Amino acid sequence: MVATLVAVNVGMPKDVPWHGRTVYTGVYKRTVAGPRMVRRLNIDGDGQGDLDGHGGEQRAVLVYQLDSYRFWEKELGRANLTPGQFGENFTVEGLPDDEVCIGDRYRIGAALFEVTQPRVTCYRVGLRMGEPRMAALLVAHHRPGFYLRVIEEGEVEAGQEIVKVSSGPEAMTVEELDAVLYLSGHTREQVERALRIPALSPGWQGSMKTVLEQDGERISGSSSGSAGLSAAATAPPPGWPGFRPLTVTHIQPESRSVFSLRLAAADGTALPAALPGQFITVKVQPEGDAPPLIRSYSLSGPPGADTYRISVKVEPHGAAGNELRAHTRVGDRLEAAAPRGTFCLAEGANPVVLLSAGVGATPVLAMLHTLARDRSTRQVWWLHGARNGTEHPFAEETRDLIAALPDARSAVYYSRPTSDDRLGVDYAAAGHLSAELVRRLDLPTDADAYLCGPAAFMDTVTAALVDQGLSASRVHTEIFGSGAALTPGIKGAAAAPAPHRPPGPAGTGPQVSFARSGLNVPWNDAQESLLELAEACDVPVRWSCRTGVCHTCELALMSGSVVYSPDPVEPPGEGNILICCSRPAGDVVLDL
Repeated sequence: MVATLVAVNVGMPKDVPWHGRTVYTGVYKRTVAGPRMVRRLNIDGDGQGDLDGHGGEQRAVLVYQLDSYRFWEKELGRANLTPGQFGENFTVEGLPDDEVCIGDRYRIGAALFEVTQPRVTCYRVGLRMGEPRMAALLVAHHRPGFYLRVIEEGEVEAGQEIVKVSSGPEAMTVEELDAVLYLSGHTREQVERALRIPALSPGWQGSMKTVLEQDGERISGSSSGSAGLSAAATAPPPGWPGFRPLTVTHIQPESRSVFSLRLAAADGTALPAALPGQFITVKVQPEGDAPPLIRSYSLSGPPGADTYRISVKVEPHGAAGNELRAHTRVGDRLEAAAPRGTFCLAEGANPVVLLSAGVGATPVLAMLHTLARDRSTRQVWWLHGARNGTEHPFAEETRDLIAALPDARSAVYYSRPTSDDRLGVDYAAAGHLSAELVRRLDLPTDADAYLCGPAAFMDTVTAALVDQGLSASRVHTEIFGSGAALTPGIKGAAAAPAPHRPPGPAGTGPQVSFARSGLNVPWNDAQESLLELAEACDVPVRWSCRTGVCHTCELALMSGSVVYSPDPVEPPGEGNILICCSRPAGDVVLDL
């Protein structure tokens, strides 16, 4: 069968109302007549609203097939589907996803194209189709469509024959590659094949590399979450479900505003080993009948110890920190969830740069402990910023650890040193640990950098590290509060207020606790999912498909259980949930 270009569809991004919000999207395409010039980034008259997920050189042209149109008309009971309905630029006869391979090249008219990746499905195709499940259905039924890169610019026109010029190496079809990332049952050999295809887009190459690094010789046929889709899926399963009592065995002041608690199993057994950089979540019970305060604290002690150490900063109006300092005594018990988190020291021989400000030292201190314990020969940089010596936690401890390493260097900066602080001994220079200072340090560009501190500090220092030549993928950050939201295409999303109880009458359902946001609210059946409840509370969330396929919303479930509707295409990692399609089955605590 000769493949044919049936329709050319274009459309510029526009504002579309959706669930009380405004989406800026280019998914609405219209069919155009006559020849159209195809350029490196776009077809003339076409554009994309969300360039993080669509468009660019690797995704210049989206292709969808008439055969899939026929399938969906029958599957969905629809007879009104017209070219461009799936947001595609080229509607074609032929070129099925189970035959077209990544790296195949095709000539249409005067232009030459190369297949780079399957379509990454998001909620906007469902918006365009009037079918919220559409993103998941495209994957589940193996009909994603695919993107083309423009090798040679030129004019194309509906009715032209599509001529295959060359075949991609490895003969990996669009359908097969889509299943490798989104579905279970694939093998290590398939991932390695994908990585041998030069035409595969950088984004998909990164996902395949992550899958390869995280999985063993056989990628499980009963996948519990794909590392290529979500960083949350790369975390090991929690050491225990829910919360358990831990006993406070030691309390240690670290600075004027920071103190540490040593925690042991209430039954005296060794606690499960944590990874360097992970955190635990604890319930802090105020006096009286007030509900517990749920807070997460990084583990600051040496990983692999039988006990855990957390270090708490007491802020002037910090309810949990003040409660712990005022009322916690040795022998008391705290309810704690198992260590979690993906901000962890990676193995390797390349240099390590540990940067922190204030109490942000806690997770990177655990990494420093690990390097010292292993007598690592890696080049290690310890860079820390504090106000002065009275606000410099772990000063002596870090000096001892650095001294134990054969190739380590340290620089501590005090923004307001006192007369008691010794220049050249306690601190290297007066001033903030800033982006400008980082630029002057000549840090190794092959290093893995780990940053923890205020958001503005991490943003500016990350930019400085990348400017100095570090790959953005090697710069890892951790924040103590809510993470940055990801709400693709939503206008005005960055202006959300602080998390709060949802408007309207209070719910009567199970208690939902957003641990990072410090918010407890009862479930309300007016919401369809935990994602919708979080949005109603202005809790920062990350999502894309909203129907259980992309895993962007995957996060740790600290305690409780959920029910799914609809069921996700693939389950999340053990101990995690997808909030876009789940509801609480009882009281739950979310790492959100």
